[in-house]
Amino acid sequence: MRDSALVWEQRWHPLREEWVLYTSHRGGRPWLGEKKEPQTVGVPAYDPGCALCPGNKRLNGQNPVYAGAYWFTNDLPCFASSAEVSQVANTEDLLYQRRPAHGTAEVVCYHPDHGRTFADLTGDEARAIVDLWTERYCALGARPEVAHVLIFENKGALVGTSNPHPHCQIYASSMIYGIIEREVRSSKKYFEEHSQGLGQAILAREAMGPRVICENADFLGCVPWFARYAYEVFILPKQPAASLGDLSSSQRGSLADLMIDVAIRYDNLWQMQMPYVMVLHQAPTDGQDYNYFPFHLEYHPPLRKPDTMKYLAGPEIGGGSMTNESDPDAKAAELQAVPNVLYRRQ
Repeated sequence: MRDSALVWEQRWHPLREEWVLYTSHRGGRPWLGEKKEPQTVGVPAYDPGCALCPGNKRLNGQNPVYAGAYWFTNDLPCFASSAEVSQVANTEDLLYQRRPAHGTAEVVCYHPDHGRTFADLTGDEARAIVDLWTERYCALGARPEVAHVLIFENKGALVGTSNPHPHCQIYASSMIYGIIEREVRSSKKYFEEHSQGLGQAILAREAMGPRVICENADFLGCVPWFARYAYEVFILPKQPAASLGDLSSSQRGSLADLMIDVAIRYDNLWQMQMPYVMVLHQAPTDGQDYNYFPFHLEYHPPLRKPDTMKYLAGPEIGGGSMTNESDPDAKAAELQAVPNVLYRRQ
């Protein structure tokens, strides 16, 4: 007789148009590999050696004594408006092509307090960040050399952040990142076939299911049915939007509130600061019509347990397809069950 606890299943990821393998029965397998010490709280409010703290010097500048959300051009940007292709290689080579990496990169400091995270912010402080993101998305996207604006946060040493100060980055470039290109294709095809936005179709499915962890009048947070990581969370708008630029003032406030809720649930899950990669998925800014594009936020935490990473190994790196050793319904239930008041304030 087949053990009902054993599941071998593939689920279609409609945005990325790829299969995700689910093996939830393997989540509790014996683990003799590397374990990570849970990150502890104890970061000072000010670090004189931090390049992001108010008043401190950076490689190519000095921060003002800022009191709220603050942005500056990255001192070591990945893109430059003056970028040129080296003439060493044949630029007519269609196999080994190259092109300039035009654009710019910016850093957004969330708060002057070195020890805070998004979970520690007030509604007004988070709203100021979302408003700033919107202003920068529109301003940078209007540049002729910028085809896409990628806003993302790497939180925690486990995802490679080099500075614990609460901040995110903005890459505005002539390059449209590969995942966004996939989502352009998948959402355009879906709209042409169904006369409905793909984001709204996913929202309708998730709103009916057991994986909603939080919501308000304008946004819904869930562990999606096709989650690639154990505690992956999507924030989906309840009204169609292609980018931050499509949101009203009240919607931006609602988004900020739900982001705080998600961040608090993450930290409350194991009473530690949860590491994650958070990315805003927004329409390209190359002048084409992307009204069908599904604006949303994705959170990708690397931990399966407080001390155990989800490592990308042979199937992911070599095979190119994700394996999720958990059940999205069960992981959503865990995040639903925790309070939405940050444990560090109790």
